[in-house]
Amino acid sequence: MMSESLKKKLSLQIDVSADDFKPADKQEQLDLIQFTKNTSYWKDAWRRLKKNKIAMIALCVIILFILFAFVGPLLSPYTYDQQIRGDENMAPCWKHPFGTDLHGRDLLVRVMIGSRISLIIGIGAALIVLVIGSLYGAISGLFGGIVDNIMMRIVEIIYSVPDILIVILLSIVLKDPLKKAFDTGGALGGLQKLGPGIVAIFIVYGMLYWVGMARIVRGQVLQLKEMEYVNAATALGAKKSRLIRKHLLPNCVGTLIVTTMLQIPSAIFTEAFLSFLGLGVSAPMASLGSLASDALDGIQSYPYRLLFPAIAISIIILAFNLFGDGLRDALDPKLKK
Repeated sequence: MMSESLKKKLSLQIDVSADDFKPADKQEQLDLIQFTKNTSYWKDAWRRLKKNKIAMIALCVIILFILFAFVGPLLSPYTYDQQIRGDENMAPCWKHPFGTDLHGRDLLVRVMIGSRISLIIGIGAALIVLVIGSLYGAISGLFGGIVDNIMMRIVEIIYSVPDILIVILLSIVLKDPLKKAFDTGGALGGLQKLGPGIVAIFIVYGMLYWVGMARIVRGQVLQLKEMEYVNAATALGAKKSRLIRKHLLPNCVGTLIVTTMLQIPSAIFTEAFLSFLGLGVSAPMASLGSLASDALDGIQSYPYRLLFPAIAISIIILAFNLFGDGLRDALDPKLKK
């Protein structure tokens, strides 16, 4: 009796002919081989980001606001502190598209300067959070053990501190020392127009707001340090600092970018809130929050004074949040189709 396996071999030999070994023509090659271009991680992320229409619209809005804030004042015939006599409390018109305040200052250029201050503070505070939080989280996750426990307990303590209260206290405590430092000139002389409130905001961000970034980076590092390439680098004698600089943080870059982008609107809102309370920029420097605060006195007679700064704050924060969400979807490899 012939076994089943032998029967299958014989049937395969019968079915195979010499025609099956002829070279494939062009059409058969195209059907069998899919020609695809080599693409990098960033090119693939940009391709997916471009498909997100909401994120791309938000990016265009951010670019327009950057041009509005940094290029617009250069094209305006007025300055943010210029008082035009006879134009006090003027409603929006061709001469003053956003109207004027009670001192005759053009609101359009003041909203431009206020947007510039908000963008600078938002980006600057986000960079402070990025540097401190990424280094702290990488060190905690890489060393582990008792070092990780101590560093995370410090993070939990900082989480319990009311940040707004600390900003208010620092603004009051640092007001006189910073004012003296501004008056003497030197390295802090250029910050005199901004006032001690803005410096207090940067100090608080450096003290408190980095803890969220640190916890995110720590979680990423705990996963990455078990990878084969990290073990290989450790076996070859790489130092801890090199592991963080060359292997761990570069592989967390997607998370770092998304978290930093989402931190910008939070910093902008904090600055606007404090300026609204009078703890932000010093007069006559304009901020979106201070413009909204100044508009409260004549809100019934001159509502446009509050309308334009409020719209600017809302659009900036919404655009950064929508773009950050789109960036997160584009850079997250788990969402890759």
